Amino acid sequence: QVQLAESGGGLVQPGGSVRLSCVASGTIFEINGMGWYRQAPGKQREFIAGGTSGGTTNYADFAKGRFTISRDNGKNAVFLQINNLQPEDTAVYFCNVEDSGRRRRGMSEYRFWGQGIQVTVSS
Repeated sequence: QVQLAESGGGLVQPGGSVRLSCVASGTIFEINGMGWYRQAPGKQREFIAGGTSGGTTNYADFAKGRFTISRDNGKNAVFLQINNLQPEDTAVYFCNVEDSGRRRRGMSEYRFWGQGIQVTVSS
């Protein structure tokens, strides 16, 4: 199994910034895709940004400009920097990783979710 530990959330004032971290641990073969999602109250979980171990990144349209995904492959870590936070960014943020090594080995579980971390934007 792969465990994901998220950190960095909390209460932030509008206009502020936050940096979320997610570190994978456990029985890891080869993590390729790492990304972030969020779920606001009463809404479905939505994709924010993702990236591959090769450095390719992609963002949801709403995330372009204020959100930046980065990673440290050596530490199996992925980060999400969010600037100019707005009340509508209030949500639980989830880290997601894909262990491509597990997938190639035919293992049934190769995508893992973190438990989520709350980000609340309020004055």
